[in-house]
Amino acid sequence: MASQDADASLQRPSLAGRALENLRFIRHTMERAGSFTAVPGSGAVLMGVTAVFAAAAAQKVSHRPTWLALWMGEALLAATIGILSMAGKSRRKQLSMLGTPARRFFGSLIPSLAAGAVLTAFLAYGEQYDPLPGIWLLLYGAAALSSGSASVGLVSLLGGCFMALGAVALFSPAAFGNLWMGLGFGGINIFFGILVWRKYGE
Repeated sequence: MASQDADASLQRPSLAGRALENLRFIRHTMERAGSFTAVPGSGAVLMGVTAVFAAAAAQKVSHRPTWLALWMGEALLAATIGILSMAGKSRRKQLSMLGTPARRFFGSLIPSLAAGAVLTAFLAYGEQYDPLPGIWLLLYGAAALSSGSASVGLVSLLGGCFMALGAVALFSPAAFGNLWMGLGFGGINIFFGILVWRKYGE
């Protein structure tokens, strides 16, 4: 009888340890299932590089509609790079672009970007181009900050940096617009892209 009690007392810690390990595994699995981890660091770096070139080119353009068209072209290019690199990373990591985490990520990202598109059209129609750099940076930051809750933490931090820079841009002279755009869409994207690349791969 005493030997059975001894055996039982030896088994209890082992069972408790296995239960804790199982709980940790379940929690880790649920965290991974709830986060969209296919945010591409390499894609963000490439987006940043194209934005730096766009900012340099835009600085030489004095015709405002042409300036707007140049940045709209850059936005389309950056979106294409982002989507393709995200799809590629999802495929390599065997993650779904249509699963719940991805839907939460894009669902948080799109509203602010859509608001930016509407404001761009409204201000361009009224030929009010000066506020656009600040608005673009601010709303892109809001989009990243919101979607970061469904992705890796660095995305939210990136969003906060963009929002802060956007606020500065809105209260700065219009002549600095391209500088802020190059610093934000170029420099910040490159910096955080490298961080994501090193920490999460790709």
